[in-house]
Amino acid sequence: MTEERVERRLAAILAADIAGYSRLMGVDEEGTLRQIKAHRKEHIDRRITEHRGRIVKTTGDGMLVEFVSVVDAVRCAVDVQRGMVERNSNVPAESRIQFRIGINVGDIIIDDDDIFGDGVNVAARLEALADPGGIMVSGVVHDQVRDKLSFGFEDLGEQAVKNIARPVGVHRVQVADAAGLVAAKSAVASAQVVVGGLDRPSIAVLPFQNMSGDPEQEYFTDGIVEDIITALSRNHALFVIARNSTFTYKGSAVDVKKVGRDLGVRYVLEGSVRKSIDRVRVTGQLIDVSTGAHLWADRFDGALKDIFDLQDDITLRVVGAIAPKLEYAEIVRAMRKPTESLDAYDYYLRGMSSFHKGGRNDISEALLLFLKAVELDDNFSSAYGMTAWCYTRRKVNGWAEEGSTESSHAVQIAMQAVECGKDDAIALSCAGMTIGIFGDLERAIDLMDRAQVVNPNLAMAWHQSGWVRSVIGQQDLAVEHLERAMRLSPVDPQRPGMQAAIAAAHFAAGRFDTASSLARSAISEQPKNFMATIVAAAANAMAGNLDVARTAMGQARELDPNFRTIKDRLPFRQPELLALWEDALRKAGLSDR
Repeated sequence: MTEERVERRLAAILAADIAGYSRLMGVDEEGTLRQIKAHRKEHIDRRITEHRGRIVKTTGDGMLVEFVSVVDAVRCAVDVQRGMVERNSNVPAESRIQFRIGINVGDIIIDDDDIFGDGVNVAARLEALADPGGIMVSGVVHDQVRDKLSFGFEDLGEQAVKNIARPVGVHRVQVADAAGLVAAKSAVASAQVVVGGLDRPSIAVLPFQNMSGDPEQEYFTDGIVEDIITALSRNHALFVIARNSTFTYKGSAVDVKKVGRDLGVRYVLEGSVRKSIDRVRVTGQLIDVSTGAHLWADRFDGALKDIFDLQDDITLRVVGAIAPKLEYAEIVRAMRKPTESLDAYDYYLRGMSSFHKGGRNDISEALLLFLKAVELDDNFSSAYGMTAWCYTRRKVNGWAEEGSTESSHAVQIAMQAVECGKDDAIALSCAGMTIGIFGDLERAIDLMDRAQVVNPNLAMAWHQSGWVRSVIGQQDLAVEHLERAMRLSPVDPQRPGMQAAIAAAHFAAGRFDTASSLARSAISEQPKNFMATIVAAAANAMAGNLDVARTAMGQARELDPNFRTIKDRLPFRQPELLALWEDALRKAGLSDR
């Protein structure tokens, strides 16, 4: 029996879809459809015809196009994206249609008018990696067109993509040419307005599965998801898809990568709830939709004595766990970019990476990066706040240059953070910390309180509040705030600083053994933490452990040879508290010369 022959040919394949299609349809179904039809009729189909392409098939949110020439395919994609920027110029940001495009060249299988094969699959995967308004091409495409076209390419290296056995070389097309025509960057910038002004990390929380077998428990499952969405929405650094959009997926099996494309997000949180007679187990997993990688997964068990307390506790623990993972993932993403292509948000992320390392040179590097971020975006409130915190860290650690004007400059930057970030908890909290450490403790407390109202789940706000509360003498409240910070973010890069602050509060309250133990833990995690070594010296001196105290003081001197008195670092208001610190540090061997 003769085997039926499969028709094959080599072709360039363009795959395109609409970023945030489900969101657009949810907001204005009829208006979105009108826009898509107009763009197709007046612009996209014409460009495809001009470049000798054939539309293989269309879906509600995308299309697959075949080209004989790979050069034609790339030229067509660039013309489409440039034209879309112009067509969107007078359209409100939240209503704009923006395409992602992926292009590959390879062997395809022909079946009637449809096409199949790895050549097609790779194009679809590249489209999923593209930014709204952007174009991704395979390494094969890049090699064939790089000397034939006037625009450049950004090499993103080899990436593993779903259902493709080998890694795929990926290149981003730099759509702007030497003549200065409309750039792909403009398209991306327009898309970023849709997802929150800056290119913030975006996340969708899908409805959790009710695994209890009891439909009446749906309210508990949905309540947890709604609380998580609300809690994440208070984080100014995140763009969080609203419940009305994500709950359209309730009750259906979903492909998280497609959800990411439909909703225009980078990350998806999904999970399940299983309830027994008196216990409940909640599982969750955080996924990077561009790669399918699982960034975090965990489970939470609790007793059903008070279902609402349990719901609050689970929300707190989930949000506290995933927020640092998102920040870390964004930092890694920014660090992969070449420095010449960075924008304000990427400088901010690189600044956070340096800041978390905590050393003297690290803080100096972070300061420069945050300043670059606000130079590029003079309304970037979080970057202003982190700039101010860098100045504060330099003061507390004795790193500011003698005779410098950092004090006045730090306060000016902090006030700018407040002016730009009235609803930004990071800006408010960092400004409060800075203004407090540089002297205005009453104003600092007010800003801390505002930050905690804006985002009660921000560990940074509770951490910084703990320091300020300790300085003004509210030691028990300081411990309460700091312990809440550590519960909110148990794997936070600033954990050693939180431990040092709790130790300082216990020391000021006369709990010297507790203080020395916590300071030792902080030092074990971050040996160059200056405040932890100072607390270790003071607490051990008052506990009678003079040898340990003097060793810690020796370490503090190595970190800051110019340290003479605690009042130059922390503005204690209570004379007895300042006297306790000075007496303890003298016993530990600190000289005032």
